[in-house]
Amino acid sequence: MNAALGHKSQDHMPAVKGRLTPNAPLHKYSWFRTGGPADMLFEPADSDDLAEFLSELNEATPVTVIGVGSNLLVRDGGVRGVVIRLGRFFTDISVDNNSLHVGAGAMDVHVARAAADAGIAGLEFLVGVPGTIGGALRMNAGAYGREMADCLVTAGGITRRGEMVSFSANEMGFSYRKSAIDAGVIFTHATLIGTKGEAGAIKADMREIMVEREASQPIGTRTGGSTFKNPDPATSGGRSAWQLIDAAGCRDMRIGGAGVSEKHCNFLINYGDARAADIEELGETVRRKVAAATGVKLQWEIRRIGEAVGDNI
Repeated sequence: MNAALGHKSQDHMPAVKGRLTPNAPLHKYSWFRTGGPADMLFEPADSDDLAEFLSELNEATPVTVIGVGSNLLVRDGGVRGVVIRLGRFFTDISVDNNSLHVGAGAMDVHVARAAADAGIAGLEFLVGVPGTIGGALRMNAGAYGREMADCLVTAGGITRRGEMVSFSANEMGFSYRKSAIDAGVIFTHATLIGTKGEAGAIKADMREIMVEREASQPIGTRTGGSTFKNPDPATSGGRSAWQLIDAAGCRDMRIGGAGVSEKHCNFLINYGDARAADIEELGETVRRKVAAATGVKLQWEIRRIGEAVGDNI
């Protein structure tokens, strides 16, 4: 199982200040609550600890980064190599005039609330984005008409070789639910900017977003958020992913313990005993049915990592 590491313990890993956990269960870090273990889980103490670890890690060892698992499916066979999870050190949020300096591990909703408390408008949309700033940077996360491209000033990170790098908003190469930065870069912090506003009005707007989200999405279930990206309106006739899924007759479809949400059919749900394989098979079945019914090929928005059971034998 640990062939990717070439050992079965942390003995041959670089020395760290943070925590190394061999054969670490990952299901507790995924909102689906499914999936196999990581060969090794590394939770760095700080940016220097992460940079030094990466600079000394064997270049052949696979590295995977996760956040709070809000938009993540971990396959049942687990993840080879090292999984890195940014913890408490990476959650700081500070305010400077109309800017916020935030760690990549900070929850999007916490950043939105910090901005509101400081009377900074323009970041309200983050209250409707589950996950962390690191994930939001990677996928240009957005909701309710705004996205990271609208508020980012700079983003900092660390390369696979342990080099610290920085990117301007233009250098990020943002597009719909995507950035152009090499996948080997681990984002560690960012500076966001808004405009001066009135705290009460900003918080009222945030409450409206939360009420709308709770009314339209299956909040509180074991889900991974929006499953598929909304397709190009030119090819979908202006229909969003959920409308295409509904038109294909997939609402409330079930495979094993996994199901399509009846409330919002671009959400897949673990009803309690689903394997990751059930969830992924359900998603692929939905994609096939939508393509057959509408001619549109939906693209996964949920990030899928690891191996299916049997792939690593």
